[in-house]
Amino acid sequence: MRFSNESRMNSEQGFDAIFYYATEGILVTNEKSEIVLSNPSVNKLFGYEPGELAGQKVEVLIPKRYTENHVVSRNEYHKNPHSRSMGSGLDLFGISKTGVEFPIEISLSSYTTNEGRFVVAFVLDITLRKLAEDKLKNYSADLEKQVGNRTLILEEAISELEKTKNELHVALEKEKELNEMKSRFVSMASHEFRTPLATIISSLSLVKTYGDKNDSEKQNKHIGKIKSSINNLTDILNDFLSISKMEEGKVHNVKEDFLIDFFVKEVVSETESLCKKGQKISYSHSGDTIVSLDKKMFKNILFNLISNAAKFSFADSVISIKTERTQDDLKLSIEDQGIGISKKEQKYLFQRFFRAKNASNIQGTGLGLNIIENYVELMDGTINFTSVENKGTIFELQFPQ
Repeated sequence: MRFSNESRMNSEQGFDAIFYYATEGILVTNEKSEIVLSNPSVNKLFGYEPGELAGQKVEVLIPKRYTENHVVSRNEYHKNPHSRSMGSGLDLFGISKTGVEFPIEISLSSYTTNEGRFVVAFVLDITLRKLAEDKLKNYSADLEKQVGNRTLILEEAISELEKTKNELHVALEKEKELNEMKSRFVSMASHEFRTPLATIISSLSLVKTYGDKNDSEKQNKHIGKIKSSINNLTDILNDFLSISKMEEGKVHNVKEDFLIDFFVKEVVSETESLCKKGQKISYSHSGDTIVSLDKKMFKNILFNLISNAAKFSFADSVISIKTERTQDDLKLSIEDQGIGISKKEQKYLFQRFFRAKNASNIQGTGLGLNIIENYVELMDGTINFTSVENKGTIFELQFPQ
């Protein structure tokens, strides 16, 4: 079908309207990638005069760092020309005659005439869009930062709440433990205090009676009972005083040098009066005799362990004490031939107020070993034991030197 002159004119006018007055830049290149036509929008966009771009390679409009990749891309496009958007998902840049770079978007189409194959490139300056995108990114990043900060604040608040919850739990557990201690103390005191006090009152009455009869032997016997009962009460009060001082942080490890063998012999001499009929205390030492320990705490530990050994051992038995001074530490072991502790109950041995079933009829507060364990810990030492029921117990302690 042939067009009339009027149709051809309308077609040329339509092309001119699109090409010369379009706000979008339009470039036409040949198979050699030489610019054949450039509309006013492209010339203005890149800063060239009308006709100035004609005959130049299209790479003149691309920053040099992208030229090599662009040559490869356009060669590939010429092998399979088709309409498409160029650089989808990529940041494309053009460069003006004065060297100013700016972001662009490109769409490609191709057509063929008798003169060869041509490519039409539609070029759009997207600077304002990029600014808006960057602004949106910055806003998103700022929003994300604010959310992060608020999340962090929330996490810190939750952490503080959890910390407060744990502290409250610990405080409640301590209060519960304290109430249990008070209950146990009242229960223990009602028994442990009542017995020696009853003995004191009864013996005082008998002392007076036997005094009137001038029976000094029986009088002295009951005076001895009074003294023993008073000592028991003193021991109970000392145990509670020791626990109170330790919980208040008033007990400190103050080391001093002394002769260990001489010191142990003195303590043994003080505890011999606690031994049952026929009980003997055997002591031996090896190594250097000079040690560095807190004398008060060590004496308390030693006195308690020896008195326990005597209390829970049978008559005519031997209590064996050994000390050994090595280069790095002092070792102490105390072995008795007593009632021992059952395997089931051994895990409770150092708990406050613990009284083994086989020791329920033997006087005591159940605090001594708990106090000893605390003293050993304050002295940076260790304490272990082995025990067989009805055969005896061995306590082994170690203190750094």
